[in-house]
Amino acid sequence: MKNINFEDIRDAYQLVQGAKLKSKADDEIYELGEYDANKRGYVVFPFEDGILYTDFSMIMAEKEMMMNYMIEPVKSSPFQKAA
Repeated sequence: MKNINFEDIRDAYQLVQGAKLKSKADDEIYELGEYDANKRGYVVFPFEDGILYTDFSMIMAEKEMMMNYMIEPVKSSPFQKAA
């Protein structure tokens, strides 16, 4: 994961499921899951050495992500069909 150039999160449209997040302060990397409307936050899973740990998850608020985390650039088309 060291070869990915993470960028600052500018708006919520960058927060897509499956994107990798990196802490600005540490080398922690998470994978972004779905938005949980009941808890008003995104589910994130630890990601280390190419392994996604689904047995542990956290809820992270959008504001916290925008202030303390960076995201990998994700290329997507606005006309991309959902699978």
